[in-house]
Amino acid sequence: MDSLMVTIGGVSRTLPTVRTGNLGRVPLVEFVGDSEFTNAVAQEMLRLIPDGSEVLLTVVTNALPLTHEISDRSGLPYVCVRKKRRTYMQDPLIQDVPSMTLGVSETLWLDGPHAARLKGKRVAIVQDVIASGGTAQALTRFVERAGGSVSGYLAAFRQGETTLPVQYLQELPRSL
Repeated sequence: MDSLMVTIGGVSRTLPTVRTGNLGRVPLVEFVGDSEFTNAVAQEMLRLIPDGSEVLLTVVTNALPLTHEISDRSGLPYVCVRKKRRTYMQDPLIQDVPSMTLGVSETLWLDGPHAARLKGKRVAIVQDVIASGGTAQALTRFVERAGGSVSGYLAAFRQGETTLPVQYLQELPRSL
């Protein structure tokens, strides 16, 4: 199968499938550059934010524009973990994470002043697609190391099984 049709919030997209890691062909979700789809998904995800959440946390990837729109609509601030160390980072927290989708390990970085924004806060972890939960678990470790607590996990799509209690809008096939 070369594509998969999804509809969220009245907006439909045909997702191309791509070969990744050890999963075979998977649907490729793109929020970067697609404001209409991003806005529709963000609006629907508002209902997934756990009660009492004070901050959103995501990784600077495809989930960033989605998290920004959720933040804009909910009024909750957000913090981003990066995939590369930036020269301006002060006392960053560092966390390794295996990626089932990519089939390789990655290192994530959270700038010290950004980590301080999580201290004592209830943090909702936001992802575009959650598969095994490895990235979400790494983000959980950042929250805990920064002195916060995780209020819940939300994703636009779930793809496969995870032991985490993820709230999501739609299931994607694990492999096509």
